[in-house]
Amino acid sequence: MILLQINVVNNIYSTGRFVEEIGQLALSNGWTSYIAYGQAANPSQSQLIKIGSKWDIYKHGFLTRLTDRHGFGSKRATKKFIQQIETIKPDIIHLHNIHGYYLNIEILFDYLAHSDIPVVWSLYDCWPITGHCAYFDLVGCNQWQTTCIHCPQKKAYPAGFISQAKKNFEQKKELFNQVKNLTLVPGSHWLETIFGQSYLNKYPSHIIYSGINIHDFSPQTNVSEIRKNMGLTGKFVLLGAASTWDIRKGLNDFIALSQLLSSEYQIVLVGLSSSQINDLPSTIIGVERTQSIQKLAELYSLSDVFVNPTHEDTYPTTNLEAMACGTPVITYQTGGSGESVSEKTGIIVEKGNLPALHQAIQTVKSNGKALYTKACRERALTHFDKEKCYQKYIDLYNTLI
Repeated sequence: MILLQINVVNNIYSTGRFVEEIGQLALSNGWTSYIAYGQAANPSQSQLIKIGSKWDIYKHGFLTRLTDRHGFGSKRATKKFIQQIETIKPDIIHLHNIHGYYLNIEILFDYLAHSDIPVVWSLYDCWPITGHCAYFDLVGCNQWQTTCIHCPQKKAYPAGFISQAKKNFEQKKELFNQVKNLTLVPGSHWLETIFGQSYLNKYPSHIIYSGINIHDFSPQTNVSEIRKNMGLTGKFVLLGAASTWDIRKGLNDFIALSQLLSSEYQIVLVGLSSSQINDLPSTIIGVERTQSIQKLAELYSLSDVFVNPTHEDTYPTTNLEAMACGTPVITYQTGGSGESVSEKTGIIVEKGNLPALHQAIQTVKSNGKALYTKACRERALTHFDKEKCYQKYIDLYNTLI
């Protein structure tokens, strides 16, 4: 059997690691695995296909900025990619993030509509059902339930100078609904509910949670020296982590929170740009983005609590990674962020409620991290093991074939 996965990146960042690990599991099950990507990739066990060039991405980005027609550039690159699909002749095509300035959705979905290849689509955000944005929680927009007309977030990713939300919405609705054999895989119950209220609600849906490498993300024992080197000895450490920090991920909430905490607490944020680190108040330690899983596991392990004040999210991998390292999680009740956290492994608070967030931190401090560590690790072993999670994809592939 031949599997072809398509994602904006491979073996880098959260979705890229998912794609690589699904490919590895497919290989171990005797499949042939191809992974097509648009922007960046680390070495892979699967056979890689680069879609387009960096100039194609630049031109697609320029088109998006000028016309708000994200997903409708990269024509030549997509036509060439379709020819490669014809050569590969996959038994399953597995879509992941198809936005990111590298694919033409009109050409791709016209091809998928006229092929007999079963298509699986893993959903990580809401871009497939809107006329522009990937998330709408922050601004409370519900136009996607009927027709996107006047987008209140035209300057949000994928940013443009004008809005063609209505045209994009209607064309995406037509394109995505013409595929005969399509199965949706939302990454959380919350996202399944959202898509069930959208124009894609006719398609079957199977929730498969994201998994992590529970061996790489495990309690680290060498953290005392790291704590000392970072000036964290004797501190109650609050960790935050994101691949991109902005208001959506709760950066402003952390800054406000730092003013409420005494000197016995220390906030550490990982994933910041150098300019963001320079702009941080002295009460927060900033760490630049890293692709080192070992470093991330050490940061999770040395922390007393992982705090995730995200305002828009589906099912954050960072929550899983923290618990796998034995660290309790405090998160807002945002999207699917709270679905991974149990009463024994952390606390869920109302979105944007800083006093409640502050109180939850004090509760964890009073209880002590040791009260949560065993339950966190056991929950990771039971629910977040990538081998168990991704085997569900292999089972789904076999069912569809």
